[in-house]
Amino acid sequence: MNLPADFDHPAWLTAVSTVASYLLVLAAMTVLLFGVPYLLFTAL
Repeated sequence: MNLPADFDHPAWLTAVSTVASYLLVLAAMTVLLFGVPYLLFTAL
């Protein structure tokens, strides 16, 4: 699939990379703040 020329600009790559990294950080924080304590309290 060929993207139109409008989506070939480096700003689109920057925007997609920013959103992807934000989601990765959000997922990591969710696991650390909710998953780890849940596992610790259920193990006790």
